[in-house]
Amino acid sequence: MQTLVVSTPLGDDVERTCYYPSCGVEVNGQTLTCDFVPLSMMEFDAILGMDWLERNHARVDCYTKVLELEGNDGETLRFEGDRGRSNSCIISAVRARSMMRKGCHAYLAYVVDKTKEETNIDDVRVVCKYPDVFPKDLPGLPPDREIEFVIEVEPDTKPISIPPYRMAPAELNELKTQLQELLDNGFIRPSHSPWGAPVLFVKKKDGTLRMCIDYRQLNKVTIKNRYPLPRIDDLFDQLRGATVFSKIDLRSGYHQLKIKEDDIPKSAFRTRYGHFEFLVMSFGLTNAPAAFMDLMNRVFHKYLDRFVIVFIDDILIYSKSEEEHEEHLILVLETLREKQLYAKFSKCEFWLKEIGFLGHVVSGSGIAVDNKKIEAITEWERPKNVKEIRSFLGLAGYYRKFVEKFSVLASPLTKLTRKGAKFVWDDKCEKGFMELKKRLTEAPVLALPKQGVGYDVYSDASIQGLGCVLMQNGRVIAYASRQLKKHEVNYPTHDLELGAVVFALKIWRHYLYGETCHIYTDHKSLKYVFTQKELNMRQRRWMELIKDYHLVIEYHPGKANVVADALSRKSSSGALLANLRALRAQLEVSSDGALLARFEVRPTLLDEIKKGQETDEEIMKIRERMQAGPVEDFRERDDGLLLLRDRVCVPADDELRKSILEEAHSSAYAMHPGGTKMYRDLKESYWWSGMKREIAEYISRCLTCQQVKAEHQHPAGLLQPLSIPEWKWEHVTMDFVVGLPRTIRNYDAVWVVVDRLTKSAHFLPINTTYPLERLAKLYTDEIVRLHGVPVTIVSDRDPRFTSRFWPKFQESMGTRLKFSTAFHPQTDGQSERVIQILEDMLRACALEFQGSWDNHLALVEFAYNNSYQASIGMPPYEALYGRRCRTPLCWDEVGMAKLEGTELVEVTKSKVKLIRERLKAAQDRQKSYADKRRRTLEFKVDDEVFLKVSPWKGIIRFQTRGKLNPRYIGPFRIIERIGAVAYRLQLTPELEKIHNVFHVSMLKKYVHDPSHVLEKPPVEVREDLNYAVQPVRVIDRKVKKLRSKEVPMVKVLWKSDRVEEETWETEALMRKQYAFLFE
Repeated sequence: MQTLVVSTPLGDDVERTCYYPSCGVEVNGQTLTCDFVPLSMMEFDAILGMDWLERNHARVDCYTKVLELEGNDGETLRFEGDRGRSNSCIISAVRARSMMRKGCHAYLAYVVDKTKEETNIDDVRVVCKYPDVFPKDLPGLPPDREIEFVIEVEPDTKPISIPPYRMAPAELNELKTQLQELLDNGFIRPSHSPWGAPVLFVKKKDGTLRMCIDYRQLNKVTIKNRYPLPRIDDLFDQLRGATVFSKIDLRSGYHQLKIKEDDIPKSAFRTRYGHFEFLVMSFGLTNAPAAFMDLMNRVFHKYLDRFVIVFIDDILIYSKSEEEHEEHLILVLETLREKQLYAKFSKCEFWLKEIGFLGHVVSGSGIAVDNKKIEAITEWERPKNVKEIRSFLGLAGYYRKFVEKFSVLASPLTKLTRKGAKFVWDDKCEKGFMELKKRLTEAPVLALPKQGVGYDVYSDASIQGLGCVLMQNGRVIAYASRQLKKHEVNYPTHDLELGAVVFALKIWRHYLYGETCHIYTDHKSLKYVFTQKELNMRQRRWMELIKDYHLVIEYHPGKANVVADALSRKSSSGALLANLRALRAQLEVSSDGALLARFEVRPTLLDEIKKGQETDEEIMKIRERMQAGPVEDFRERDDGLLLLRDRVCVPADDELRKSILEEAHSSAYAMHPGGTKMYRDLKESYWWSGMKREIAEYISRCLTCQQVKAEHQHPAGLLQPLSIPEWKWEHVTMDFVVGLPRTIRNYDAVWVVVDRLTKSAHFLPINTTYPLERLAKLYTDEIVRLHGVPVTIVSDRDPRFTSRFWPKFQESMGTRLKFSTAFHPQTDGQSERVIQILEDMLRACALEFQGSWDNHLALVEFAYNNSYQASIGMPPYEALYGRRCRTPLCWDEVGMAKLEGTELVEVTKSKVKLIRERLKAAQDRQKSYADKRRRTLEFKVDDEVFLKVSPWKGIIRFQTRGKLNPRYIGPFRIIERIGAVAYRLQLTPELEKIHNVFHVSMLKKYVHDPSHVLEKPPVEVREDLNYAVQPVRVIDRKVKKLRSKEVPMVKVLWKSDRVEEETWETEALMRKQYAFLFE
């Protein structure tokens, strides 16, 4: 067999040893022959080579994309390419990527066939059961209803009668026809009324004529019905959360309401063919809309703002799901049947995800302008007079909430409408006119507001006007703007910017009142308006209004429109990016140097889900039920994928669900969202039984979330008050105030000692470098000398108190030390509060009396001890000594009679009893208030917990600096429970210098998962931090002689967190515990 060498379109040479001769190729009904060689190519079904084209006399016109061949009988076979004269330009992936990198926008477009097939009432679910509600014509006069149309004119008004207008022959023919129809239906009757209005015709869009009665003169003398028509904005606000819509348009709605018998003559109209009067309400009467609105509100009163909104004769039914919509539709149609109100089926729409209503397009995504309605605006020619400007602004103003800074753009046009203004159309007018038309064609989809979520308002002010944007969850709800009034032009900038805030609060009060609100302004000083000391009268008036709202004013650099645009882009780009990420581009270089770009869809989870659905038992049961008949909410897509309300049903495959959860939580495009956000994102596309619970469990096990997420709960651990002391100065607290300016006497700190019963205190000036022996002597001279030895001392873990010397010193005196848990200063809250008072008093002394602070410390102590204390109901001095202290304000408070007598002892005892009762009541109040903002949390021994990092600032250092530090470190095992709200942890060697007892508020339970890889965090503990005292070296030796033996002693230098001390210890004990000291 001869070997054939075939050149492929990609430039490759392929050898083949077989071929298929004289194969038939059918072209336009004729069969032509061709020899084929088999090739392993998936790109083409068949390639007709140049020799075949030449043999069949092919003629190719590349411009028109036409190919002509000569058939077997000489007949010309002609066919055209699909694109004809298409001017489309195809670029490579490399070119596209380069253009996007330079800032060009890329759009993903879909071709959608929007031609509507004419539907039949029998094809519409639910509606098909109510054919009597949709008759082809009204059955005759409407029944008697709860209201009738009344035409009430001003007193003493004489009947008005106007001769008929002249008409063209075509109009006369149409008049005769329509009069006959009205007479046949019983809507009009011949009249002898003294009233009479002329008739005219208006051409409809389809070219037919609509008969109108010119009731203008009658309307002038009619008393107006002030029944309110609903605001369009209020109607649309009711649609929040709705996804399914139906619209019902009543057939000749006005003709379904009778006119009151006494007022029928006033509706009379005059024609060439007779004098007639209406028995039903006619178009053109001034009170017709209000009367019909009243009727519709009465008819649908039970359903209004629940799932029905009505505007005159337009009824919109909205629901959150198709199941709800079916129930709602039945209720509405039953009501129409009961009230004998009839609709026009051809103008009704049912079961839509997006629907046009009152000039807007409503959908689950929000509300947008109806492009069909704004065509009149975009095609509007340049106004030639004031009347045309007013007409244009009136129509465009209907959509002003969609246009940011509408008033500013329209300002040049509105100036021309002012009284006395000359009509001069300049460049500013042209620019504003064209920009308004452009903005309306590019109007965004506005979100519908949700209650309880909170709002963001971006406000801005300029000499041109005020503007603001209302947003929620990053989406625009509405724009608002207005021009400045004459007197406002002279306002200072601060007042103008505050005026913009007030304008937003007033115009959106129905949204913002009672809701939390963040207001962003580019005027920084507004941030401090609530603390501004001096306000002018205008600002005071505005502040009274602002106080009614729960708002925070924040500074935001730049203009609000930039923020709004950026947020809008962000909110709308998610779906586009998701689709673009599903594309995979491959670049190939052919042998002739051509660069080929090939795009193909990346394999997604859908293939795995589809495969899993075939074996999932629950899904298989649903499909079996679907074969017997439709199953509510379930449907099968064209590719065989089972959906629940457009959400993909995920089979019970743990690995498959885990991969979905990982992509939605841990991928670079998710970044660990919270449970609610992740569930809302996933439920838009996926469904499986127990989905919300599995998401919550997955997030609770996420190791990263456990380490970095802040807790938004009340602090753990109920308040555990210290026991109330029995007597004065038996139980004390102490702490140090450091960082004070160094005085002439070399003091730079204050030692604060407070009695827990009487709240009396001593403030002792010290230097932070004092050795512990000197501090002990000061303690003995100033505390023990005056009050005796206390039973307990509560303090924090200052290195002076945790040193080796201080505990031994207190132990020798019979005092027990109580330390707060690590990084929990609330344990010694009394000292912390007294320190605040002390610092405030010292600041006041420094300002009032000048000089060093230590000169005033004695007076500060005196003032503190003679100040009223709320917890004990008296000053500490009176609590300590049983009487008031003599001061310059009360010389006669203390006299000899009050200093003598045995009753002083009884008074002192009774006061101690009273103090203890008041302290108990104060503790109970404090615990009650505190526990309202706390929660119970308990752990067990061997539980693993995370440890909060935030209190350790300056103590440990992570590899990542600043705000990117982890919030929690661990986990660590609990080895002991200490009291009711503290636990001892088994810390790692890196953290052994830190005290290992922690309050429960610093702990968070670790949720274990087998996939967790627990690594030790790269931390560095401050080297000079050491709660445990460590020996440094032996500095001296001696021998202590006892009666029966001699004991070798060594003097050891100890170090603990920047504090050094020296003690004598037995050499044998030190050699046993610290052998390195003797090496």
